[in-house]
Amino acid sequence: MSNIDNFIFVIFGGTGDLSQRKLMPALFNLYKQKQLPEKFAILGLGRKPFNDLSFREKIKDSIIHFGKVSTTEKDLLNAFMKSVVYQEFYMDQINDYTMLSSRLQDIEKQQEIGGNYLYYLATPPEFFKTVATSLESKGLHTNSTNGKWRRVILEKPIGHDFDSAKKLNHHLSHIFREEQIFRIDHYLGKETVQNILALRFANGIFEPLWNRNYIHHIEILASEQIGVEDRGGYYETSGALRDMVQNHLLQVAAIVAMESVSTFNPKSVRDEKVKVFQSLRQIEPNDVNKQVIRGQYIQSKIKGKPIAAYREENNVSPNSTTETFVALKFYIDNWRWGGIPFLIRTGKRLPTRVTEIVIHFNKTPHHIFKIDNYNNSNDNQLIIRVQPDEGILLRFGLKVPGAGFNIKNVGMDFHYSDLTDTTIPEAYERLILDALLGDGTLFARADSVEAAWEFIDPILTTWQNDPSIRLYGYPAGTWGPPESRLLFDDPTEDWRYPCKNLTTEDTYCEL
Repeated sequence: MSNIDNFIFVIFGGTGDLSQRKLMPALFNLYKQKQLPEKFAILGLGRKPFNDLSFREKIKDSIIHFGKVSTTEKDLLNAFMKSVVYQEFYMDQINDYTMLSSRLQDIEKQQEIGGNYLYYLATPPEFFKTVATSLESKGLHTNSTNGKWRRVILEKPIGHDFDSAKKLNHHLSHIFREEQIFRIDHYLGKETVQNILALRFANGIFEPLWNRNYIHHIEILASEQIGVEDRGGYYETSGALRDMVQNHLLQVAAIVAMESVSTFNPKSVRDEKVKVFQSLRQIEPNDVNKQVIRGQYIQSKIKGKPIAAYREENNVSPNSTTETFVALKFYIDNWRWGGIPFLIRTGKRLPTRVTEIVIHFNKTPHHIFKIDNYNNSNDNQLIIRVQPDEGILLRFGLKVPGAGFNIKNVGMDFHYSDLTDTTIPEAYERLILDALLGDGTLFARADSVEAAWEFIDPILTTWQNDPSIRLYGYPAGTWGPPESRLLFDDPTEDWRYPCKNLTTEDTYCEL
């Protein structure tokens, strides 16, 4: 790994939930793994009236709680906290940017850090333009001639639709160069998602089969057990299609479907992903109700405990038509994938928390053995488990011991947890580290964000304009509307259900 330059990490929204739960614990983990340089500073910006000492105490408590710090790491944490400082800050007050400029210069001089700044916009998206424009007005946006860099990380959502995403990207492009902008998608920071590239392109076993000649369909699942919790106001303006599919799951699909690169570098990888998005077959308005199923969780009981319906959540309209579940089928029109369905399913209040990618290979053309398994299927599956139990499972048929030739599906299973001497980094650790290195491989580029919105926009527009398209209710704790099975061309086919025991909480259960 390349050495990281000394830097100042500036968090807009430094007292917020994201900073406390994810960013600060990730930075501390990088520090204790000795992946940060000798000289660095973390400047939190927020509206609350902290000073350096009181902010350090708050962040220290957050790291202990969310980062699960051991008793032997307390001294290390105290050393890390010396690099954390704070400034009261209002993002819409231009004078505060003057004070920010002065504070950055003071930190540079006091700690001999130099002029490398990484800005993390852990803010509502409506502030992206304001912050970028204000940084430009104070000259805090440009890389210097002596090699000092300025970079900015943006959290999703990047726009609310195609037009707003394009306008935001256009605005940012007049302030920062594209290589300075890091649009973060924490799904791409997950170790198993990255390993899809290695699985495909570092092995002679899988890549020859990774095409329409050998694959029947590809399934991507992102299941959440929780509801919207305290995010009802945000979710009402988003919904599952915007919140999960447009960014996370289409990005994962692009990695599954992309062509190999001749040289592994950020530009080449992102070029190939964009080609996938540009090859997505648009879903016509007349086909939306055939290729997209939307649902909303309704009241239910789980383990005897009443679970509120989505419309009963805080800050949610009692007549809301926002989808908390979406399943869709789409096609990639190119030589590799022509005619092969990709099926995505995601939702809240489903039976368990799990994200996985399932490669369904073609079935044998003729059945000569009796199949003995849960669904009488003889298709081979490669299951890439993204969370919570990271690993890879290959399912294939073998003879059951004894007389006759009864075939049962078995699994060849690999778990990252079996690598006892290897620490699996959290997604934010990897992505922050890459941004500090200036490596944009795992970040979304402007053209890919816009291309993904171009695919999603017609679905949203059709939902808005056609009241005949149903919003199905599904009881909380179930796998969504049963109508989602209608997306399969063969009525005997179904989704893969990764957990038999519907009362299991936050654990991965194998069928």
